[in-house]
Amino acid sequence: MNATSPETAAPGRIVLLTTSHRVAPGLLSWPAWQALRSADRVLCADGAHPQLPYLREAGIPVDEAAPTAQELIDTCAGGRTVVVVATGEGEPALTDGLARLAGTGRVTMPELELLPASYDLPGARLLDLVQVMDRIRVECPWSSQQTHKGLAKYGIEEAYELVEAIEDGDRDELREELGDVLLQVVFHSRIAEEDPEAPFSIDDVAGGIVTKLIHRHPHVFGDETATTPEEVKEHWLRTKAEEKRRESVTEGIPLGQPGLALAAKLASRVRTAGLDVPLPTGDGIGYELLAMAVRAEAAGVDPEAALRVAARAYRDAVRAAEGAPSQHRR
Repeated sequence: MNATSPETAAPGRIVLLTTSHRVAPGLLSWPAWQALRSADRVLCADGAHPQLPYLREAGIPVDEAAPTAQELIDTCAGGRTVVVVATGEGEPALTDGLARLAGTGRVTMPELELLPASYDLPGARLLDLVQVMDRIRVECPWSSQQTHKGLAKYGIEEAYELVEAIEDGDRDELREELGDVLLQVVFHSRIAEEDPEAPFSIDDVAGGIVTKLIHRHPHVFGDETATTPEEVKEHWLRTKAEEKRRESVTEGIPLGQPGLALAAKLASRVRTAGLDVPLPTGDGIGYELLAMAVRAEAAGVDPEAALRVAARAYRDAVRAAEGAPSQHRR
């Protein structure tokens, strides 16, 4: 009986190569290219895998095959290295099969390695959101008919719900409401792509805000210096004024916002600009509220938020008088 040679007995090596669909095909890590080039065989169960044309262009032969766990182990016999280019699902059937065989203790297992060939960068899931929104816009009977004007009310609602989540200190609710606000941005951007005269996309929106942020932060991206929040705000307002070339500090203030917020914003612009503008006088609660909002802004208090806190306390008092349980949201 012939003894088995060490070379024949060597169990070999299995490399499960994973890639991210959010990274352009062909952009693989150096360890991934090394593993692919040194492998005895490269297998992929999906003949339409987006990486395959790039691997073959690089001179790496790829066999379209979906071996069982035992078949893969047999292929590695003799010290061979087999790279499996994983499909989008990550080959769960194969990995579960290998785990079962390893658990029996009766099989000499090859060396197993999970090798991420491409990694998601921060913000990569935003690409998924854009793709999902694109499909919904095309295939959903409701979403496909929406317009900027039709969605406007939802933007206001989501903004208020976000503020409420922040004030409640509910982290789970905060994450969800931020997603709802983000959806509004992506939805409007997707609608804007279809405009026949002045289309723009989510990339244009993102590019615009990136340019604005860099320009308005010369203390971060330029040669300016700012060591306090006040100096940062001064940089922001100066660069904003240069961009907009406005004739009045009141320009750009949305008059449709809640009254207390509007009064505080006007007072903030006046104070920051160093203007001496007496408050208008008149009869009625409106002028009294205006004066209170201006005083609150000067004291660093958001009058709108302060009123909401008081209103919630009033709501709780009403519910207590009714004998109803306390309510933390809405």
